[in-house]
Amino acid sequence: MNALEQHSLSVNGITLSVQVAGPQEGRPVWLLHGFPECWHSWRKQVPALIEAGYRVFVPEMRGYGRSSAPQDSAAYALLTLCGDIQAAMQAFGHEQVAMIGHDWGAPVAWHLALLEPQRVRALVALSVPFAGRSKRPAIESMREFFADRFNYILYFQKPGVAEQELDADIDRTLRTFMGDTEVFLQSKPADARLFDGVACPAALPHWCSEEDFEAYRQTFAGKGFHGALNWYRNFERNWQETECLAGAQVGQPTLFMVGDRDPVGALEAHTIKRMPNVVPNLEQRVLKDCGHWIQNEKPEEVNAALLDFLGRHYP
Repeated sequence: MNALEQHSLSVNGITLSVQVAGPQEGRPVWLLHGFPECWHSWRKQVPALIEAGYRVFVPEMRGYGRSSAPQDSAAYALLTLCGDIQAAMQAFGHEQVAMIGHDWGAPVAWHLALLEPQRVRALVALSVPFAGRSKRPAIESMREFFADRFNYILYFQKPGVAEQELDADIDRTLRTFMGDTEVFLQSKPADARLFDGVACPAALPHWCSEEDFEAYRQTFAGKGFHGALNWYRNFERNWQETECLAGAQVGQPTLFMVGDRDPVGALEAHTIKRMPNVVPNLEQRVLKDCGHWIQNEKPEEVNAALLDFLGRHYP
């Protein structure tokens, strides 16, 4: 990891921090992190990809770390987030890339595949599936289904509310998220807060050392979570702005991986079932005894799958 070089790009109206490593002639592979993570969440994939001859590009996504974090939630619309990576690829002169995304990075990767069918040659999505544009904004269904119960996405909607709770103790917030993603699915009243009734884990999970945790901490220190939370405040805007992509298929060779204990797998079971209709060149893998933080919980299995897939479709 000490071979990484940090680049600060002026793209799409912001500063985007991108960590770059690997042989200059290596084929570009982009690694897009999710919530509430950082570029360092790919620390166990970067060496394996470099050793295989790829050149890796690991951005701190808009709202995180050394990248800009605009205050306005509208600045985090999905196509705007895609625009950050599109402009960065252009700045680096990339004509063909492999795109890999986890959690919120996965929707960005899915849509980059739709927007850039010639440039994105191979796609890998971890944890979050895709089955095309929905018939209506997902947030509408959430509001109906969780009218009298707590839902973390609904809790994240009003600017400033979740920030007050999450920013109060960044260490506790990160440790709680890393410790058990069931924190997002607790059954409690609609007016509850995210951490009501939740105990902070005494220890970090086995896949995150204190040194690793410091990288996560520094991502949010002095910055807070407002940028990261703003990603959740654009469901209606994203639905409206992606009308042009309705009915489009992801034609690239695609690998989807999810852990068998990842709550997203259960919540998005219907999407996963429908996914082959929209992604005809799809391969799927379910990792056993694995939760949501898939690339860190099962790095050997993830790396083996990545290298096998890229070796066949992006040599």
